[in-house]
Amino acid sequence: MKNRIINFSAGPSQLPLPVLEQVQADIISYKGCGMSVMEMSHRSAEFSDIFANAKASFKRLLNVPDDYDILFLQGGASLQFSMIPLNLATASSSVDLINTGSWSKKAQKEIKRVCECRVVASSEEDNFLRLPDLTDVAFNRDAAFVHMTSNNTIFGTQWKSFPNTGNVPLVVDMSSDILSRKINVSDFGIIYAGAQKNIGPSGVTVVIIRKDLAERASADLPTMLQYRTHIENDSLYNTPPTFGIYVAGLTAKWIEDQGGLSVIEEKNTIKANVLYDAIENLDMYYCPVEKADRSAMNVVFRIKGNNAELEAQLVKEAAAAGLKELKGHRSVGGLRASIYNAQSLENIKALIQFMETFSKQHA
Repeated sequence: MKNRIINFSAGPSQLPLPVLEQVQADIISYKGCGMSVMEMSHRSAEFSDIFANAKASFKRLLNVPDDYDILFLQGGASLQFSMIPLNLATASSSVDLINTGSWSKKAQKEIKRVCECRVVASSEEDNFLRLPDLTDVAFNRDAAFVHMTSNNTIFGTQWKSFPNTGNVPLVVDMSSDILSRKINVSDFGIIYAGAQKNIGPSGVTVVIIRKDLAERASADLPTMLQYRTHIENDSLYNTPPTFGIYVAGLTAKWIEDQGGLSVIEEKNTIKANVLYDAIENLDMYYCPVEKADRSAMNVVFRIKGNNAELEAQLVKEAAAAGLKELKGHRSVGGLRASIYNAQSLENIKALIQFMETFSKQHA
């Protein structure tokens, strides 16, 4: 569509065009029922079908085992920073945490309100531009859980594999790379993700939880903060974010139509490699992130010499050319292209062409 920009926002991010077109078709009257999804009761037959289809698509895509539940909650990943320790830990517990950036540190802050939180590995001394080596990490066998962040939007790092934590549940914030690759859900106790990267609009949080873990929570915990409440009520204890769940279901179906996560992962790998190769081969730019740890979702790069003025000029000229949201996170500066599932290879090539032109004009 001629009036669509190329959107490299880290979130809320670009959605697949076929999903937006389906939303547009349904916005006034969903499947001819005479009302929008935003208007219908969450107890209606129409929304019951929407919800069931969304949940089924997520279950198929991720091959979620029957002893896990898929919850669609509110509050973002930030609420999960609190909900998880409140449900899984007690004041006498301890939690092991792998610190790889801002989101890990925010999770740590909330965990420490409930119990001891031990940082077992960190790359903070390297400004989070690499991932810590877990080879010799001794996880506490009595820990309530181990927490880590799978992909770091700000610093541009991503775990390619996950540690074996034995009988201790591994809890992972996958907000920025869920549905981008295949994973083995059975390796995790809880997976949680804000929707606004690869799933749909902000306002929905997907939580995939091994059901037995919900029984750890004290009955005195506020009702809305108990996972068992949402499991028992199939995410419908209160009015859920109905429109967001509807879009999430469309997005999951779009991924299935692409061929599933194997195909999506292959496409994401190609896109990332093409962009990183261009950054390496163009004299003006460099990527500060350790090569083995680079994210396939958030490509962080700089102009050599860390020329902030020239980087700002690039962001400005790119926006004028229809390539927007290339400014790095305010905490680190630089440049960043977020290339989630909906981003096309053609758009990546358009960015590279712009970068080539900019480097010639400003050499």
